Amino acid sequence: MSGPVGVAHGASYVLKGFTMWRRRPGLMLLGMVPAVLVLVLIGAALVLLVANVGDLAGWLTPFADDWDTWRSVVRLGLALLLVGGSAVLAAVTFTGLTLAVGDPFYERIWRETERMLGGEVPEGGVGFWRALRDAGVLMLAGLGMAFVLAVIGFLPLVGAIAGAVLGFLVSARLLAGELVSRPLESRGLDREARKAILAGHGSSVLGLGMATQAFFLVPFGAVAVMPAAVVGSTMLVREILESAEAAG
Repeated sequence: MSGPVGVAHGASYVLKGFTMWRRRPGLMLLGMVPAVLVLVLIGAALVLLVANVGDLAGWLTPFADDWDTWRSVVRLGLALLLVGGSAVLAAVTFTGLTLAVGDPFYERIWRETERMLGGEVPEGGVGFWRALRDAGVLMLAGLGMAFVLAVIGFLPLVGAIAGAVLGFLVSARLLAGELVSRPLESRGLDREARKAILAGHGSSVLGLGMATQAFFLVPFGAVAVMPAAVVGSTMLVREILESAEAAG
């Protein structure tokens, strides 16, 4: 599927992921623990940033000290972009760190999902150190994206809006890529093989990430959605694999 239909299709898998609460509520509850721990750490960092963003914006724009009205406009825009860019970094960092810290819990969740779907359950796994490395890669990507958003923020009028939309979409794509990589890597597929399998399913994968990312905008939504997103991504990967097998 492609286009809006594919996006909606991928997004529906996050909602399907919540159905696992009926089957294994204890396991899903356990999957929220690492999300809570990481959320507390990242939340504290964001609160500290918001409390000092005005001073930081002023420190970064000494050239605007004599701009009168425009000084406030420029610094307000920069402050919004600093918060927005930090939110992007927080989102990808949250996902990577949560999956790394909670890898044993999430591995149990996706294996249970594989068993629920039937067929052979793959024996491979990502492992803690690989998950930690992936978290580092996501953090670097988030830093790069935060820088791009800061540059976009200097565009007159549309900068803040364009930066927020772009940040949401890029965060969603990075998030989805991390989620679907685990059930694929457990089958021994390398990067090139994963790209080949996912070719033609980009909209569905993006929809999965967008729906998960949308929960991040709701207080404590990130904690609630992580176990469901692991289940939903495993379901989506299974569908994609079965589609590829059927196609030949």
